[in-house]
Amino acid sequence: WDLAEEFRTYAMRGEQVFVSTHSPDFLNAANLDEVFWLAKEQGFTKIIRAKDDKQVAAYMAEGDKMGYLWKEGLFRGVNLR
Repeated sequence: WDLAEEFRTYAMRGEQVFVSTHSPDFLNAANLDEVFWLAKEQGFTKIIRAKDDKQVAAYMAEGDKMGYLWKEGLFRGVNLR
């Protein structure tokens, strides 16, 4: 959680931060508008914002954690195998 907060503070100062992770714990510290994922669709890579995914946004609004949703395979277009 501390690392995510440090990155958030850095970004709020106008700097850009990009983190690539499969860590559910790190994702649990992330806000809905801070998470993007890549998905392959018809041979092309697409960037998906978590806040634009209605299912993920709804679960987050109910209090679920991003890392749990990741482990459950709810990030549309992502193959966890």
